[in-house]
Formats: sequence, C-alpha cells, structure tokens
Amino acid sequence: MTKTLYHPLSGNEMPRFGGPATMMRLPAKESAAGLDVCFVGVPFDIGTSNRAGTRFGPRQIRAESAMIRPYNMATHAAPFDSLSVADIGDIAINTFNLQKSMEIIESAYNDILSYDCKPLTLGGDHTIVLPILRAMKKRYGSVGLIHVDAHADVNDTLFNEKITHGTPFRRAVEEDLVDPHRVVQIGLRATGYSADDFDWPREKGFRIVQVEECWHKSLSPLMAEVREQLGDGPVYVSFDIDSLDPAFAPGTGTPEIGGLTTVQGIEILRGCRGLDLIGGDLVEVSPPYDPSGNTALVAANLLFELLCSMPWVKFRE
Repeated sequence: MTKTLYHPLSGNEMPRFGGPATMMRLPAKESAAGLDVCFVGVPFDIGTSNRAGTRFGPRQIRAESAMIRPYNMATHAAPFDSLSVADIGDIAINTFNLQKSMEIIESAYNDILSYDCKPLTLGGDHTIVLPILRAMKKRYGSVGLIHVDAHADVNDTLFNEKITHGTPFRRAVEEDLVDPHRVVQIGLRATGYSADDFDWPREKGFRIVQVEECWHKSLSPLMAEVREQLGDGPVYVSFDIDSLDPAFAPGTGTPEIGGLTTVQGIEILRGCRGLDLIGGDLVEVSPPYDPSGNTALVAANLLFELLCSMPWVKFRE
C-alpha cells in the first residue's frame, strides 16, 4: 500500500502565527494508523517533586514548533520526503490518579506500536517514560536507552512513592524494560541525596557520562562510542530538557547549573543517526517558568533533530 507523505503547512501558505496548533503544523490524525512516526503529547505533571507545570508542555512545544521548516540544512535530512508523519494529539491522562494515568499511557502506546509506528513524545514530566518503556518491552523486548538528563532518575522512592519523575529508570531495570549494558546516561551533574547516587546505575552496567566530561568539547566523538556500544538492537531516546544549562532552558521544574549547551544537545541527537531508533521523548518543559518561550522553542527543535535521525529518513544531495 502506498504511504501518504504529509508536509508541515508552509509559512508561505499561512503565516506562522496562524494555522493548525499541531507539531510543526502537521496534519492532525486520530490514531497512528498508516504513520511511520507520530508526534504525541502527554500533558502530565503529577509525578513532579518540585515545580509543576509540565502539563502545559505539549501545547507550548507545539506553539513554538511553528517556526521549524521541513528540511534540515545542516544534515540535509528530509524526513517528510520519506516518512509518513503526523500529530495524533494528546493522551487523556487522569489528572487526579497517577497510577491510573500509568495504565492509560501504557495502553495508548500499545495502540501506537500496534501500527508499527514510532512515537516521538512531547512531555510531560519524566514519570511518563516508565509506561512508555513498558509498552516498548511488549513490542521489542528489553531495549537500549540513551538518557540525556541532569539527574539519573534512579531513586528507589521519593516521599515513599515508587513511581515518580525521579524513579523511572530504577523501575525500568527492575522490570527488565532496558538492557543495562546498552544504557548511556549523559549530562548527569549537581548534588545528590548521597555520595554514591550515580554508583547504582554504574553497578548495573550503565555508562554514565557526567557533565564535567562534556564541558568545552564537541560530543560527536562520544556519540561515535555510544553507537558502537548500543549496536544494532532497538534504542529508545529519553531527553530531559533540564540536561541543558538553565541559560538555554530555564523553563523546567528542577534546573541545575553547569549543564549541556544547545549545540551539544543537537550533537547528541544527530549522533543517534544509524541506530535502530524506536521512539523517543522530550520531557520536563514547564511553560510557567518559560516566559520567553525559549525553552519550548529549544524542545521543539530538538524533537525535529530526533525525527531527522530516525531510520529510513532520506537525505537530499
């Protein structure tokens, strides 16, 4: 069956401050049927431990994405010339019940994956990666993971709760959702609850790249090593916007100084090209702390870079 290739609405057809309020002004679809890749929002922040507001993240990321044009002038990636991509809207989480929301999100991703569609998620706080990985496990088995973040998110509990935005990757290991020897965490930094906070993932087999290893350098060589480590198996990318320094992305719930630059964020995502990417997320954008819109603008562009690194994307001469 011939696929339908959708293109973002051009700024020459409709001013960028008008038109549909979808990711990159792509068509809105009711489901992932017939799509290679879908953008999907999870407006969720009831797993946060500090500043709330990420429930508004998907809407603001979509708004700022209106400026993104369909061709990547640096890499020559032309994702809309080869992949069928659309925006399937937001998942209707239960605002008052975190556990129920986990079930709703997992069920929604089971449906997306049933169409052999790869989801790119607009978060939402980082709790949402747990039900997403649960759905991925059913489709792909234990997956490789590139996790870009200021925090390892491997706490056992927060306020005696097992499922929060600070615990998903410990649960992912316990539930065999990821292959620990195919997990790389990039950008970890700042202060911890104990001196050995980053030792637990190391003991499990994660490669930990603390932010000090990234300062003042290109991350392209690192990503060459990451591609070699992760190999040919399925890989999921989870990108927390607080991995970036708050000078670039202040609109987030748990900002930490000394972070990655936007250029390094782009290098990481461009460095994913060649991996068997099965999906990814961009989480923790909190518009109430982003009055200029710059954090959401960065997030939208990083999601486009991730799209450009997906398998089967054509590259123009």
